[in-house]
Amino acid sequence: MLDTSSPEKVERVLKAYSDHVNPTLAKLLKLSGYALVEERAEGIYIWASGRKYMDLLGSYGAIVLGHRHPEVVKAVKNALDTMPLSSKVFLSEPLAQLSEALAELTGLDYVFLCNSGAEAVEAAIKMVRASTGRKVIISTLNSFHGKTMGALSVTGRDIYKKGLPPMDQYVRFVPYGDVDAIANAIDDDVAGVILEPIQGEGGIIVPPDDYLPKVREITAERGVALILDEIQTGMGRTGYFFAFQRYGIKPDMVTLAKGLGGGVVPIGALVSSKEYWKPLIEHPTYHTSTFGGNPLATSAALATIKVLRDSSLIKEAERKGEKLLSSLNSLKNAYPEIIADVRGRGLMIGLEVTDESLAGGIFYELVKRGILTAYTLNQPKVIRIEPPLIITDEQIEEAMSKFDEALSEVKRMFAL
Repeated sequence: MLDTSSPEKVERVLKAYSDHVNPTLAKLLKLSGYALVEERAEGIYIWASGRKYMDLLGSYGAIVLGHRHPEVVKAVKNALDTMPLSSKVFLSEPLAQLSEALAELTGLDYVFLCNSGAEAVEAAIKMVRASTGRKVIISTLNSFHGKTMGALSVTGRDIYKKGLPPMDQYVRFVPYGDVDAIANAIDDDVAGVILEPIQGEGGIIVPPDDYLPKVREITAERGVALILDEIQTGMGRTGYFFAFQRYGIKPDMVTLAKGLGGGVVPIGALVSSKEYWKPLIEHPTYHTSTFGGNPLATSAALATIKVLRDSSLIKEAERKGEKLLSSLNSLKNAYPEIIADVRGRGLMIGLEVTDESLAGGIFYELVKRGILTAYTLNQPKVIRIEPPLIITDEQIEEAMSKFDEALSEVKRMFAL
């Protein structure tokens, strides 16, 4: 077997990507310097093709506890040794425990467990429409809620709908952060409003502080469900267990995924109030998932919740985020020709460059220095920084030093 660091191994894997995964993706990975073969991961580090990299992306926010957190791995190994997949016939204790925990954490009532964020959004759309008898969902421009057909219908980015038949005849898109636009869009046909507390793929867009509270007030007055997509912002990412808790509000539904599995096993969830769970109460098989709520995934999620509850990681995420923002703003002042803006909450941060062409150069220079990042899907000018919550102050300082070096080289390369 060839060593993962050998050029032959890299070329063989890259060729398989080109021939059987996606040739354009393979080309982009090669051009960006990311055409390396993953070997292993631990904490905030990934080893690929014989080199060690600091992971500041964290699988787009999924690796909240770092790679292979020992408590989560231990729980998953125990499930492997007992019953990794449920019979779906008898009662499952991990499913019951996780549902109870999520209901308690959100202040809501019922939980549907699935395998991804897109599935959680699909369930939310279906349930609010079925429970209200109304069809229309209000979403926001530049939003991202998934790429399956239902989730895509409420995603405010047309590029992912190219070549598909119209799917949003029952969706109304309004500008993000605009309370009046939501109020004006609500009528008797509207079943729900779906929002990200912070637009992630849209470029780490933080709304005004009064935005979510006012939307909550309006939707409650009009009898419209408020669905908060916490797939990226949840599980401590922004300095609260869930981002909505910062504002002292309670939505009708919350969708979760990414960090819920502790960076070990994929899992998604829809948590809902009783009011919007009527179809499932009347018909328990109205919406189901063969693999959803399996013991392997629920054990990982329970261990993740326990680690977050028993530690100061969530509180520290806010402080570490402020440290990162401060350092990045210092770099913005040092490189105004490269950095246009820095924004975010907790360890969910976006660095916007002045020109899209600069982002590729920054990625390339960072990966050369052992730092992994990526741009946001809806906004290629924004570099996203979403490290595991376990990142230390020393690691932040090291990363910012490497950013400084990369930006200096980009400035030289582009003669800025």
